[in-house]
Amino acid sequence: MSDTNKQAVSAGSKHKKALLVVVSLSGTYLIAEVIGGIVTKSLALLADAAHMLTDVVGLLLAFIAIKIGERRANDQKTFGYYRSEILAAMINAVVLLCISIYVLYEAWQRFKNPPEIQSKSMLIVAGIGLIVNIVGMMILKKSTGKSLNMKGAYFEVLSDMLTSIGVMIAGIIMLTTGWYYADPLISAAIGLLIFPRTWRLLMEAINVLLEGTPKDVNIADLRKSMEQVSGVKGVHDIHVWALTSGVNAMSAHVLVGYCEDYNALLKVLIEKVTTDFKISHTTFQIETEGYAVQETHL
Repeated sequence: MSDTNKQAVSAGSKHKKALLVVVSLSGTYLIAEVIGGIVTKSLALLADAAHMLTDVVGLLLAFIAIKIGERRANDQKTFGYYRSEILAAMINAVVLLCISIYVLYEAWQRFKNPPEIQSKSMLIVAGIGLIVNIVGMMILKKSTGKSLNMKGAYFEVLSDMLTSIGVMIAGIIMLTTGWYYADPLISAAIGLLIFPRTWRLLMEAINVLLEGTPKDVNIADLRKSMEQVSGVKGVHDIHVWALTSGVNAMSAHVLVGYCEDYNALLKVLIEKVTTDFKISHTTFQIETEGYAVQETHL
């Protein structure tokens, strides 16, 4: 069995400063949007501010989850608190799905009876929001492929950016034509666009919580690579799972023949899987022929 004294760093933890910057930007814009809605008496802006509030809370939740995930393992949490990041990603996905469904419902209600909207105020505030969200997306873009938690945060900002664009387009149409059906139509399009991406994020988070095999690890290739090590006669009962994005763990039963130095063999196996398959935590049960009949789980 192998484990290291140094705790593995999650992918999200490497980008927490970037996330904090985006939280600050989005929080500042939220305050400006609330003030703008009160000053202009625009219900549309206040409604969008409520949507923005859920996103800021989601981003803050992602940051808090990273901080919790950095806590060291102990006797009660032997694998540490890595899963807090995955829980945050799942919560963000659920919130975004609920928002998408609500947007579609609200769009249907407004389509039946479109209210008169202050288009100029919408354009100004939405334009500021678009700039803020583009900056936030640029900051978070590099981390989306490495961390589900950061991907959830990125989708929060993406949904805001799409909302800002939609509000601007609707504002221009309503300002120039007075056709207030533009607001619900574009809102519905935004809701439909956000839904599939968020659904995939939710499925990825659930796969981690169910301890499914990480998508970047091929079990067949892993077994083949281990069986090519001199002295190894076979490998069975392989389990590979993700503690969080970027931190994979595995366990396996390794059938070996006669070996003068089992520690050396174990070292080769560990180096191979940690280097070639990016696995951070390994547990190997070394067996000789005949032992498998005593196992209760094969």
